[in-house]
Amino acid sequence: MSNPIFEQLQQKANEAEAIGGTLKFVIDDLVVFVDGTGNSNVVSQSDEEADCTITTSADTLMELQSGDLNPMMAVMGGKVKIGGDMGLAMKVQSLMS
Repeated sequence: MSNPIFEQLQQKANEAEAIGGTLKFVIDDLVVFVDGTGNSNVVSQSDEEADCTITTSADTLMELQSGDLNPMMAVMGGKVKIGGDMGLAMKVQSLMS
């Protein structure tokens, strides 16, 4: 079963430069794992340990992508939870825009 959120993140990750680490998005019940340790970002739905984990809802993700919600406000308001490498979390913007 294809998931539009997974496909969108996969496309963005494929277009972006390698992020230099591993990143896991947990969006409602969907897991998107981005391995950017090589020359490019490899996206899968494997639920494994990552350098940075970002947890949010699909609704919040849509608000962030549309620009209706400021990423910093989303984190401060608890709509987005970040665990692990904050430097890696900062690179997520390139996967979102």
